[in-house]
Amino acid sequence: MDVRKKLYDLIIIGAGPIGLCCAIEAKKAGLDYLILEKGVLVNSLYNFPTNMTFFSTSNLLEIGDVPFISHSDKPTRRESLEYFRRVFESWNLSINFFEEVTAMDQVNGAYLIQTSKSQYRTISVIVATGFYDTPRLLNIPGEELPKVKHYYHEPHPYIGQKLAIIGAANSGCDVALETYHKGADVTMVVRKSEIYQKVKYWIKPNIENRIKEGSIKTFFNSEVTEIHKNHLLIKTPQGVIKYPNDFVLAMTGYKPNYPLLSNLGITFNEDEFHTPHLNEITLESNLPNVFLAGVINAGLQTSKLFIENTREHAQTIIPQIIKKSQI
Repeated sequence: MDVRKKLYDLIIIGAGPIGLCCAIEAKKAGLDYLILEKGVLVNSLYNFPTNMTFFSTSNLLEIGDVPFISHSDKPTRRESLEYFRRVFESWNLSINFFEEVTAMDQVNGAYLIQTSKSQYRTISVIVATGFYDTPRLLNIPGEELPKVKHYYHEPHPYIGQKLAIIGAANSGCDVALETYHKGADVTMVVRKSEIYQKVKYWIKPNIENRIKEGSIKTFFNSEVTEIHKNHLLIKTPQGVIKYPNDFVLAMTGYKPNYPLLSNLGITFNEDEFHTPHLNEITLESNLPNVFLAGVINAGLQTSKLFIENTREHAQTIIPQIIKKSQI
């Protein structure tokens, strides 16, 4: 069948944990659905640091009645990838991988979705794109240099290198400690006067002790203003200094893919968190039959919503889709 002529009940954008939840509920309800994913299964989790450990326990990550058994209380990235692969296979979910959604239009009472490979027609849409794919940029000269990374995978490339880490939240502190213990010359640049107070309780004392003893050099109340091939310019309380440097890891956080959401026709509140216009009861966006699931509902408040407190979004949205189809 020509996919451009077929009319789906539902298309889900994003094959992360919440997109999978929505697909499972759609399958239970007998809906003709399809997930479109621009990368791999649980693409954001795949791009997490290689040695990352979740803050959540495994039971809080479970979906679709598939047990998540890990070797410790806090599962690892590797265990989570294996778990969601088993969810995918157990439910035999319909997913098109490596197919990026680029635009969406309303045509004759349905939605026409354009992707990097084809077009699809659907009555309803769920957008579950997360936020980890879009880093918060520094917007300073030199950020485009190859030495600057917004994602961290493993410490090996930084052995014996002068490494600057920008940011002092969980990811920044995790990266600073791991790279330091593997032989990097680590310097942290922190906008505020101290490490972020909500850093994981088992990480915070460790990073503070390494800073106190001088093992990890830290500029507090400071910011990088320019990045050059062999050095940085850092604005400190004592003035601007020129600091030798080989690599920069900008652990400054991430945000929803606002350009994509705007291309889809999603609108946002003009508040400090740039949250999407949303019916908080039904999770329907400003567009009829287009629903938002997962962490994107919090806008820039990326520490507000997680897998464990958005799993129920699927159970909220799918009944709404069924109800609307019966009207």
